[in-house]
Amino acid sequence: MTTTETNKRDWAALEQKYYQGTFKRQPITLVHGEGTRVWDSDGRVLLDFVAGIAVNVLGHCHPAIIKAVQEQVTQLVHVSNLYYNIRQIELAELLGIQSNGMRSFFSNSGAEANEGAIKLARKFGRVHKDGAYGIISMENSFHGRTLATTAATGQAYYQATWVPIPDGFKQVPFNDLEALKAATSEKTVAVLLEAVQGEGGIWTANKEYIQGVRQWCDEQNLVMICDEIQAGMGRTGKFFSWEHFDVVPDIVTMAKGLAGGIPIGAMLTGPRSDLFTAGDHGTTFGGNPIASAAAIATIKTILEENLLENAAKMGEYWHSKLETFCEKYHFIDSPRGIGLMQAVHVQHDLAPTIVQQALEHGLLLNNLGPSTLRMVPPLILKAEDIDEAAELMDRALTDVANMPISNL
Repeated sequence: MTTTETNKRDWAALEQKYYQGTFKRQPITLVHGEGTRVWDSDGRVLLDFVAGIAVNVLGHCHPAIIKAVQEQVTQLVHVSNLYYNIRQIELAELLGIQSNGMRSFFSNSGAEANEGAIKLARKFGRVHKDGAYGIISMENSFHGRTLATTAATGQAYYQATWVPIPDGFKQVPFNDLEALKAATSEKTVAVLLEAVQGEGGIWTANKEYIQGVRQWCDEQNLVMICDEIQAGMGRTGKFFSWEHFDVVPDIVTMAKGLAGGIPIGAMLTGPRSDLFTAGDHGTTFGGNPIASAAAIATIKTILEENLLENAAKMGEYWHSKLETFCEKYHFIDSPRGIGLMQAVHVQHDLAPTIVQQALEHGLLLNNLGPSTLRMVPPLILKAEDIDEAAELMDRALTDVANMPISNL
């Protein structure tokens, strides 16, 4: 479709007519991307600090992903899991190397990966804990939109519409080991957590807490599940965020950035909880050749181009910019994050307003509710991208500072 043809159609009106109203979208239609930038249907260029919500870890249309997908689509698109699939096995091998030998199961999304983890934990309870099935997750967490993963999510907003939600889940405060211990019973089989909470607002766990969770799971014969869907794939400066804490979970879930934008999910397990047998779980599309090829290319690029180190370095640089903004503008504070998962607190419910003003100036940001501004740019980010983003964000914050509501 040509640019002229693209501009002739009212995409917002067509979406309203033909697509269910599940999303509150920004008022732009994106048609092209390259590196850290995207183009809208009017030809505007925007610097992208959302990256498909922490998905486009290599930026947009990275040559390695393009090459891998184009080559694979000419060879084999789909065969099901009735047969051996070379790309799938190669991807499992790569993840096994990064995770010190864990074995993989592939699906199509993060929610599916977490569903697989929940099922595997429950089998562990059936085999090793007299049928225990309860899973303790954290307040302010997010684990998906299926019924089970909604029940595991520690935010009432996501649960209220769907009651009664599935049984067997409870939440406790994040970073509170004593609360976790108090909530544990003979029915508990697993602890599910994000070492860095993503959708909850970019909150990093204390090292002592994560190590305490690992020790508690060992003492109580519980399965420790680490949700790496947003924080994994190098975003924090290490391949897995749990590596910052000197622990190894039993089960790890991945998705988002795993294939650089092609849908895929993964559930990894160490030997202690490696209990699935043929027929216990399954998928039609999970680990298909195209998604697996894209994931292989993504992982190899991250490792070969030292993007773990880059994420750590650029994260520190961007964090310094956020600290400066928090000193300059009285309505934002508490810069936080690790690597290229960064956020600030926004007063007076102005986070959506900042997002809108940043968009006007050519910068894509994301708000988590009315009071948190989140930034999860691609791992290929360069210092000059950060300098440009800081200039654009400064303009947006100046706009907001001149609004009466910011001076309440």
